[in-house]
Amino acid sequence: METRNHFKNGAKPKSLMSRKNKKNIMKNSVRILSAFFVLTLLCLLASCNNSDPTGPSNPVINPFSNGGIERNMIVVMSDIHLGADLSYAECKNNLPALEKLIKQIKISFNVKELVIAGDLIDEWYVPATTNTYQGLGQGDFVSRLAATNSGVFTALNSVIQEGLILVTYVPGNHDIAITAASIESVLPGINQARDAVLGLGTYSPVSQPKIAIEHGHRYNFFCAPDPISNQNVAPGTIMPPGYFFTRIAALSFKQGYPAPGDTTPIVTPNLSGGESQDLLFRYWKLWYMTTNLFPITNKFDENIIVTNVNGFTGTYKVNDLIPFQSSPGGFINVNLYNGIQDNWDLRQTYNSVPIHINTGLAIDSVNSSTWTDYQATSQYFMNSNSDKRIVLFGHTHQPKIAASQNYVNEKCIYANSGTWIDKNPNMTTMHFVVITPQSVNDSSQTLVKLYNFENEVVTKMDENSLRF
Repeated sequence: METRNHFKNGAKPKSLMSRKNKKNIMKNSVRILSAFFVLTLLCLLASCNNSDPTGPSNPVINPFSNGGIERNMIVVMSDIHLGADLSYAECKNNLPALEKLIKQIKISFNVKELVIAGDLIDEWYVPATTNTYQGLGQGDFVSRLAATNSGVFTALNSVIQEGLILVTYVPGNHDIAITAASIESVLPGINQARDAVLGLGTYSPVSQPKIAIEHGHRYNFFCAPDPISNQNVAPGTIMPPGYFFTRIAALSFKQGYPAPGDTTPIVTPNLSGGESQDLLFRYWKLWYMTTNLFPITNKFDENIIVTNVNGFTGTYKVNDLIPFQSSPGGFINVNLYNGIQDNWDLRQTYNSVPIHINTGLAIDSVNSSTWTDYQATSQYFMNSNSDKRIVLFGHTHQPKIAASQNYVNEKCIYANSGTWIDKNPNMTTMHFVVITPQSVNDSSQTLVKLYNFENEVVTKMDENSLRF
């Protein structure tokens, strides 16, 4: 209508206009409208081209915006598994996307904290025959790992040094023995949430005492710190048996998951041996499954597992780890981790586990991700000594959000922050969780959202909310 009025006000009366003039006016109208749409399109393209290349790749979903100006959002990632050698590291192809996402976090006006909830540095996933430290020490290993993953460490250090976003590191099992000094050497100024004992930590974000973030390995028989076993051969060690399991798994990967070079000796229950022998038989079943799931070409009596890590100095056989017996139904014994089936309660006390887990159940549940998830309910929500309403774990590599109730029937939320390894079997990868706290001035909810960043596109996987 405005275009018709424009021509009407400045043109000859209709009755005096020739057909030629009418055609010219119509052509001019089309040209003007076409020019308008072209200019609009060019402006949009220019806006896209001039946007920061580190900005969110999907303009529909910006996970790091709360729609306002308050800096209050908490981003949680875990299980990044950075390795010192990309020929076997579990996170290699995803490194550019990880670097890009960290840059997106940095430019957000709303992110207040970035929490890395364990397994940032991977000291475990190293082929058994490889000398992890190459004859040097942990500091050199961590420095070499940072150089191998320089883009990620540069991005993290940029966030830390700018000082607008608090970056917090919580230990996991794959970096269980990495000291605070080693982390500080490559991420100077990072906040470290550590327990009094090495290898564990629980973190509540600033001004959020009802949120607890930990890796989740504290409750796992294979992965929780073990300061009791092997002290005769590795004084001061805290390495649990999962360390050796992972070394064998990494060797199996390096060898291309070959036909097995040996078979696992069969152990049968010692019916007259009591509870301790029954538990050791269950422990044998774990190793039987492991050696069959991750075959290697080597014989089990070869000295192939090179250590020189966390108190260990020897080179060990697979047979040193697997329980054995001299005759069917006879006494079951084991070399490394001798007596581990009897000291689980003491380990839990050392590791500050609030609600102790039955030893047999702990052994049988080593490979159960749902069991790890359940510990959020058991150790926090149903624990009358805990006031936590939101709990985040990593460790399982299985991202999820689940709502439940606590012991006084209040709504609670558990979230798992997934993983960043290249291949997460039958699942997505490149996950992160974003928590947006509620406002004290209204009836808003604390939001918990789970995302992934596969193909460098932000996809929301799930969300839930509650109000404290």
